[in-house]
Amino acid sequence: MTVRRVYIVAGELSGDNLGTGLMRALKARHPDVEFRGIGGPGMIGEGMESRFPLEILSVMGLVEVIKHLPELIRVRRSLRSDALAWQPDIMIGIDAPDFNLGLERQLREAGITTAHYVSPTVWAWRQGRVKGIARSVDAMLTFLPFEAAFYARHRVPVAFVGHPLADELPLTNDRATARAALGLDEDAAILALLPGSRTNEIRFLGDTFLDAAEQLCRTRPGLKVVIPAATPKRHEELSELLAARPDLAGRVVLLDGRAREAMVAADAVLLASGTAALEAMLCHRAMLVAYKMAPATHWLAKRLVKTEWISLPNLIARETLVPELIQEAASASAIAARLGEMLDDDDYRLALETRFAEMHAGLQRDASRRACDAVEALVEGRALPESVSPASAIAAAEAGAKPGGARAGEVGEVKSPEQAETRERTER
Repeated sequence: MTVRRVYIVAGELSGDNLGTGLMRALKARHPDVEFRGIGGPGMIGEGMESRFPLEILSVMGLVEVIKHLPELIRVRRSLRSDALAWQPDIMIGIDAPDFNLGLERQLREAGITTAHYVSPTVWAWRQGRVKGIARSVDAMLTFLPFEAAFYARHRVPVAFVGHPLADELPLTNDRATARAALGLDEDAAILALLPGSRTNEIRFLGDTFLDAAEQLCRTRPGLKVVIPAATPKRHEELSELLAARPDLAGRVVLLDGRAREAMVAADAVLLASGTAALEAMLCHRAMLVAYKMAPATHWLAKRLVKTEWISLPNLIARETLVPELIQEAASASAIAARLGEMLDDDDYRLALETRFAEMHAGLQRDASRRACDAVEALVEGRALPESVSPASAIAAAEAGAKPGGARAGEVGEVKSPEQAETRERTER
């Protein structure tokens, strides 16, 4: 059976990257396939007819979502009507679970096959959500082995596809080449600074990150700071913040995109939590994760989230490889102090780069192709292929076991929802 029409809704730039890879894989097998929904520049470049700008769904935080709720409801109603009129073979929501799972459920109830790409963190908080997910999707496509095992135990059809970024980024990288491409001195100390791709992240982190950079530049005359702006709007916002800091003139290189080159070129990376932390890990660079949010959002999050770490490198390794500074702890002085220690310790950075390269190798699965395999099976009404089964996830975790450490892709020794629940009760 030919895949003819695919409706895809991505929620932010990381979802646009995932959608772009999946679209390419589908087009390679089904040259006449059409795409519609919401996508960013990558997906539009592959032929997506985007019904709304990507940023319309890029709302982060519990309180912030409530403020934008009327607009989000309007957009979802519009997409539902559009999808039902277009009658795709499958609808795929990429991330943005609070938005996409509701849309997926409505379309599935109307008879359209649905899948969700990127698992919500149901293993970390509100595990009861898995019941709603089971009603919303014909299959969940997961990045990491422990996620696939979680859904299998809850009898939700699941495909473990691996992480596309692990496939996309090379296992070896060249810092000198990246510096030359960005016009940076090969021997300089370089800090890459990534405050996030969302408006709220610039709002809560922009000043703090730049204040930390100022402190570091005062004590390190040769330090250069590279800031890749995720979008033209973020470039404009960051330019305004930099204009108020004349001491950083000549010390900062503000880029249009090119985040990966900036991270590969860097000695250390300062970033907001999210996919960027995984990307920095796959670039094999030492990093510090810092995050701030609205006080009310943080108050709620502290009471709902039951996980020890927020960054994917730490979650995958089940240990604190990456320092995390959250909310009040993420002050400019604290950030500058931790980064200063990192920049001064060559042995620490080298050891972390080696560990990240090992973790990278364990996550390579040719994810876009495997996601395409799963989509084809769903459209054709076949069972999901063995290559994306939960059994393959367990095999991948076992193959990635490291002496003295957690298995690649596994959250430490917590191997089942029952163990996770027992652990949470113990911690409480």
